[in-house]
Amino acid sequence: MRADPSFDLTRCRWLPVRMRDGTEDELSLREVFEQAAQVQRLVGDVPTQEFALLRLLLAITHDAIQGPVDLEQWQELWDGGLPVEDITAYLNEHRHRFDLLHPTEPFLQCARLEIAGEAGSPDRIVADVPNGAPFFTMRARGAPRLGFAEAARWLLHAHAFDTSGIKTGAKGDPRVKNGKVYPLGVGWAGNLGGVLVEGDTLSETLLLNLIAFDTDNLRTDPARDLPAWRHPSPGPGQMDPLELSSRPAGVRDLYTWQSRRVRLTYDAHGVTGAILGYGDTLAPHNKHQLEPMTGWRRSPAQEKKLGLAQVYWPREHDPSRSAWRGLGALIAGNAPSGEQRGEAAAIVRPRILDWAARLSVEGDLPAFLIRARLFGVVYGTQQSVIDEIIDDSVTMPLVLLHREDHGLGQAAVDAVADAEAAVSALGYFAADLAFAAGAETEPPKEAARHLAFATLDGPFRAWLADLRPQDDPSRVRAVWQQQAHDMVRRLGYEVLREAGDAAWEGRVIETKQGQALWLNAPGAERSFHARLRKALPLAATDSPGKALDELEART
Repeated sequence: MRADPSFDLTRCRWLPVRMRDGTEDELSLREVFEQAAQVQRLVGDVPTQEFALLRLLLAITHDAIQGPVDLEQWQELWDGGLPVEDITAYLNEHRHRFDLLHPTEPFLQCARLEIAGEAGSPDRIVADVPNGAPFFTMRARGAPRLGFAEAARWLLHAHAFDTSGIKTGAKGDPRVKNGKVYPLGVGWAGNLGGVLVEGDTLSETLLLNLIAFDTDNLRTDPARDLPAWRHPSPGPGQMDPLELSSRPAGVRDLYTWQSRRVRLTYDAHGVTGAILGYGDTLAPHNKHQLEPMTGWRRSPAQEKKLGLAQVYWPREHDPSRSAWRGLGALIAGNAPSGEQRGEAAAIVRPRILDWAARLSVEGDLPAFLIRARLFGVVYGTQQSVIDEIIDDSVTMPLVLLHREDHGLGQAAVDAVADAEAAVSALGYFAADLAFAAGAETEPPKEAARHLAFATLDGPFRAWLADLRPQDDPSRVRAVWQQQAHDMVRRLGYEVLREAGDAAWEGRVIETKQGQALWLNAPGAERSFHARLRKALPLAATDSPGKALDELEART
């Protein structure tokens, strides 16, 4: 008698990892926990896949230990390491629900999912298949077949980051109209500006993100907070509205949320097709007490639209800004003074960073550097395609997150504003030179800003990582302003050096007040230094004409 096909994720290798020695491998669920101290990090097919995979491992760990319920239990784990024996026993207990090909309860799938006609190509669940743009991609010809390991990774990614758009309706789904289900939004994690704390090993990363259930402003119902594999296998439609209104019940539920209904078709060698439809759609607003891995912003527009007094919306990452330029959203939020006045915070920082700060204040975790890793997706054309994937990080000392002593944190946020102001000064300088020459101003202005941010990127990250608890906030900010001033001033020399003869000769322009003014390179240079001094008042500046004097001396 022939056995049913099986791909047991607890024993089959499917998780791509980078080991501490730099080599790469694939491990099973059992192996990845057993070797977590030797693994540096997960390595997904795309960065957002890593985010989805890590949340899976966190859900397993939370459920295996039924906690941590408080900081004391977490500290025991940090001191003793991941409870590998408990996790292995847990995986053995629920092993059949981790079988990708199980006949009645396949992993994160709906075995009863049917559509009119045949299943589509498996590239329906693959995020890097181009949509009408088959260039510069490894999948220009689509994905007609996937190996079981790769299919498992993309299945998890689809639940987290799948696009919106019209999908083929499944039999038995009451949302179907004319054989289709119309757009119901992206996968849950696609709404987020994902943030996690990254350690030196996978073991550290898992523990640092294993948030205790007693964390302030994090809602969980331990009795009902279950991962997807401990719920009954879903049917083709959305869960009962009454049940949906009381879920997710906590992070285990949310990290494994089935926002899609999927069924993979396969032969003996791999996955040959996929049915992909909408599952349990989750509105993104006011989940800030459930989802710890994103920042939140208060949205007056959504408050008006939804008729609610307060609406918090996930704070997405801006692909045009490096992680350090969004530092304020990571450090700030829930200002104590605002709470005392009964005001709702405009920004709520990721709870996972609150948790990291708590570990160093209340626990025995040293006040060391942490890497805040940022993940996100930028969707295009009504969220029906993926335009861009965000993967960035910023290293900073934990002291910046402390609410009781927020001086250094505020200095870091102010330092970002200092950099922005200095970059603006350089941009206006480039625009003034172009205006003096009678040329377009926006292209040189944006080019100068781009160059300045790229120049400041590495030095700011180094300055941030070098902050220490004993540092004086005013002094370290002055140090940064001096560094920024020197770098932007040098860039100003380069911009001035590249100005053409027309800019040096200049021309008469009319001000907003109707006055005639002669604008040329020397005048633009003086304005640049004035703006730079105003942007960076703590820096020791040189005389306004020094750049011009040095340039004239060399020519």
